[in-house]
Amino acid sequence: MTRRAVIVAARRTAIAPRGGALASFQADELAAPVLARLIEDAGLAADMVDQVILGNALYGGGNPARLAALRAGIPASVPALTVDTQCCSGLDAIILGARMIEAGAAACVLAGGTESFSRSPIRMHRPRTGEDQPVAYSRPAFAPPPFADPDLAEAAAGLADRLGIPRQAQAEFAVQSHAKAAAAAQGLGERLVPVGTSGPDRDSFTRALCFKAAMRAPVLAGTPETGLSAATIACEADGAAAVLLMSEEAARGIGRRCLRISGALSCGGDPADPALVPVALAGRLFGDLGIAADDLAAVELMEAYAVQAMVTADRLGLDPLGLNPLGGALARGHPIGASGAVLAVQLVERLLGLDVNGRHPHLGGAALIAAAGGLGAGLVVEAV
Repeated sequence: MTRRAVIVAARRTAIAPRGGALASFQADELAAPVLARLIEDAGLAADMVDQVILGNALYGGGNPARLAALRAGIPASVPALTVDTQCCSGLDAIILGARMIEAGAAACVLAGGTESFSRSPIRMHRPRTGEDQPVAYSRPAFAPPPFADPDLAEAAAGLADRLGIPRQAQAEFAVQSHAKAAAAAQGLGERLVPVGTSGPDRDSFTRALCFKAAMRAPVLAGTPETGLSAATIACEADGAAAVLLMSEEAARGIGRRCLRISGALSCGGDPADPALVPVALAGRLFGDLGIAADDLAAVELMEAYAVQAMVTADRLGLDPLGLNPLGGALARGHPIGASGAVLAVQLVERLLGLDVNGRHPHLGGAALIAAAGGLGAGLVVEAV
């Protein structure tokens, strides 16, 4: 019989823009205190952990998950692996951990993501011959020829232009994201895991963004009418997030409220149009579970670009009040390998009793994210 996986605890660091309050920490240094805190929250001994899985997108090799696990005081006998599916990495790590539990290969897994834009390696292509020079590059290829491999901002700008979504609507969406994050900020410091002795106790990018300021932000991709601006693109950021997963049987003795993972899916789509992959993914995931979007108390949808989140929400018929109720990535920033795990942590906070917009959470919720190369990941949870 297939085991069921549950989320016993969820934590994250504050999210800080690249070059900001977390700029001195490597990715594994950001994740280590989160892993340690999760074990403490659950009241477990560190040697009860069977596996550590972390997503990361910008590292230059090695195994950040292993470094973070050892820094967290997890015994050297516990294996750790790092997952790279770019923006989906953190959520894919959680899905992989749940699959291990369902298969009976583990009873307790720490899974999530971590990213340091600030400390990421400088990338260069090695010369082919002794006469050539190294060539710097900003990102690797996400799809080989003959597939299209557009810059993600250009792909999102193309989507906005194709569907005629004006800059004004995108700016309004960004303003709402900041407003939700600001409204949910009370007590945020108590829920965040500090990094170092002087780490931030809040998401430092969240601000009182007004529509006029959002419209004044320069257009970075696309046309003046439908283009993407600095206000409607999530900023590059540093941070870490993770959850503690256990089999439902093993979690019964913990004495904590849990969320059962009722469905999870990773899938692929058109590399030329990565923003729309979560639409097809959610259709499959919700259909398999026999639910509709309006059955969910909350949905955490990645806001790498305002237009991407807007189109996904519209096509899935998501309730604006239930969408990213604690604020989205436009108000926090985008620590690529950690962003999917941040969505999962936000979902846990919302569903386990954090009351936002005057409604007590009930039933279940979902987290959805797209990634470069035409990838997507989704998770559906329900209260046990």
